[in-house]
Amino acid sequence: MAMKASNPAWKERLSNKMPETLAREIDIYETEIDLRKQGKVEERLFAETRLRRGVYGQRYDNGQRHDGKKVQRLSYPSGDQTKGPHTLWDAPGMQRIKIPYGGLNARQLEVLADLAEEYSDSIAHVTTRQDIQLHYVHIEDTPTLMRRLASVGITTREACGNSVRNVTACPYAGVCADEAFDVTPYARALSKFLLGHPDCQDFGRKFKPAFSGCAQHACGLTNMHDLGAIAVTRSENGKQRRGFQLYVGGGLGAVPYQAKLFDPFLAPEELLPTAQAIARVFARLGEKKNRNRARIKFLVHDLGIEKFKTLVLEERQILPHDPRWTEYLEEIDHYQEEPLKSPGKLPEIDVEDFQQWLRTNVRSQKQEGYVVATVTLPLGDITPCQLRALADIVRRFTRESVRTTVEQNFVIRWISRSDLPELYAALKAVGLGQAGAGNLVDIVACPGTDTCKLGISSSRGLAAELRKQLAEKSLQLDESIQNLHIKISGCFNSCGQHHIADLGFYGVSRKAGGFTVPHFQVVLGGEWTRNAGSYGLPIVAIPSKNIPEVVTRISERYIAERNRGENFQGFIKRIGKAEVKKMLEDLARVPDYQQDRSFYSDWGDPREYSIDDIGKGECAGEVVSPVEFGLAAAEREVFEAQVLLENGEIQKAGKTAYLSMIHAAKTLVRTEYLDVPDDSEQILSEFRRRFYDTQQAAYLRTIFSRLTKR
Repeated sequence: MAMKASNPAWKERLSNKMPETLAREIDIYETEIDLRKQGKVEERLFAETRLRRGVYGQRYDNGQRHDGKKVQRLSYPSGDQTKGPHTLWDAPGMQRIKIPYGGLNARQLEVLADLAEEYSDSIAHVTTRQDIQLHYVHIEDTPTLMRRLASVGITTREACGNSVRNVTACPYAGVCADEAFDVTPYARALSKFLLGHPDCQDFGRKFKPAFSGCAQHACGLTNMHDLGAIAVTRSENGKQRRGFQLYVGGGLGAVPYQAKLFDPFLAPEELLPTAQAIARVFARLGEKKNRNRARIKFLVHDLGIEKFKTLVLEERQILPHDPRWTEYLEEIDHYQEEPLKSPGKLPEIDVEDFQQWLRTNVRSQKQEGYVVATVTLPLGDITPCQLRALADIVRRFTRESVRTTVEQNFVIRWISRSDLPELYAALKAVGLGQAGAGNLVDIVACPGTDTCKLGISSSRGLAAELRKQLAEKSLQLDESIQNLHIKISGCFNSCGQHHIADLGFYGVSRKAGGFTVPHFQVVLGGEWTRNAGSYGLPIVAIPSKNIPEVVTRISERYIAERNRGENFQGFIKRIGKAEVKKMLEDLARVPDYQQDRSFYSDWGDPREYSIDDIGKGECAGEVVSPVEFGLAAAEREVFEAQVLLENGEIQKAGKTAYLSMIHAAKTLVRTEYLDVPDDSEQILSEFRRRFYDTQQAAYLRTIFSRLTKR
């Protein structure tokens, strides 16, 4: 089968519908794909390049998808036989799509539906960081996919790789009665400011920011983020002033850390420059060689919060002024979402399924007569038809006010109470009317062994089974456990956020009788509220097939033995780890293979379990320095100049070639002078003074001579 090429018709059709910056970025990425095919860009550099465009490799089991369907292979690029099996060149991968603060509109939902249908397996997946992921996407299709997203204002840039990831925020921001103020415009401003920022291009690992409107709820989860901002106010001279409790150094994974308080009241005008200063300190001092300690949580822990803060404040003082730091604040007071319908009252309808949906999926807004309705997505998955229906629904009932959530759902905001019966009927008609949002049945799970190279056990398979069993007895579930949270990760990396669940599980494997058996480590008593206020306690590893019984035993004991008013976290802490482990120890045993073979396969996969197909994960990306990126970009511009010359565009070719040399010079200057201006003359002057005149490297003379020939 010949390699598919990016569709030039879409590029032409959308040429005037994309922001110029996004269009140029995608053109560059497409050129980089061509250069990689020709062997002119090394794989290590290209890997981090595509990751920073949100393009991941994904897992296949012996040439098959996890559901057993055969992978449709592509031929190797001409002249390049060096790549091993199961790369993005010979099998489809995953495309992550960045959704700042989870905010979407109807047209964007429709485009996502089209892309899922045309390029993926007809499933769009909502992640635990409010992104959208499409799986089984061919890399040759990604430039077209990105252009179609750009035409509706969505970018995939820095959705992956060693970069600032999606800026998440409370999906109830602006409508929550408990918030200090609406964090939406601040989250949007930080997302735009840090996107592609030169001070954010030299990290050893990813960097995740989050915003919350209050301290007590879970919606922002700021305590588990690299950078967390909680809205607060205080009175100054008789006036209410906005600010942020700023936290740094949180994170989950194999070594979880709670974020440390950096500033109890950071003024809004200092939000962006402080974030920039933190990024620069992380880039300069963060670990790069030992990838297991390259997150900012380790830097903050090693330095201590006071030393880290001192370094950041010193960095803040030397930052060149940027007008963007405060420009966005001019519009803050005018920012306000508006309803489509007038406020209303809920009609009396005594229908059980509607009443159940009201109890679990509807939340009052601080604006009288309006509510937020949650659209529950089992496993975070939604089909193209459902996405289009959701687009129609949000147009019909709101001014297109819809957001993704960290619980892998959608919320529709500004619903008039009087419209709730019609809204429920419309959602139910397309399979989106399930009740149980945010409770025990609404299980969060990462992709796990389905598509992740690091997956050890089937998190999605277990989640589906638990959801099925719990749904069958939902009416019999005691009220005390209805609102407990279950979160499942396929490995210790905590993409399913198991640390902050009441009942958390992460995939491990164990040997039994010469066989490898899928297990899950049980983690109990994590605190979902207070922005992920505390992490759970690891108890014992249990065979995957016994996990449903673990949930039953623990929940039944909690119901039977809890003290009056005692929450689940308090109960687990009171009875202690040793007692819980004793309660589960018989479930840790694996039956003999001949006695019960079901234990030797995983949920949703009848084949004998194996970890032979576990590969190197791409979450960490490749450590590529800004110098390597800069010089590679300059080489790519030389390539573009050559193409222009061959097409007879001589003046444009000359200008492009000259700019490539300026950019190469700037890249080298920035190794000594981080804040070199963009002015060409100043770049040349600094290059001459630092490299040519000092003769630091004799070969640079040749480069300088080329630079000065115009």
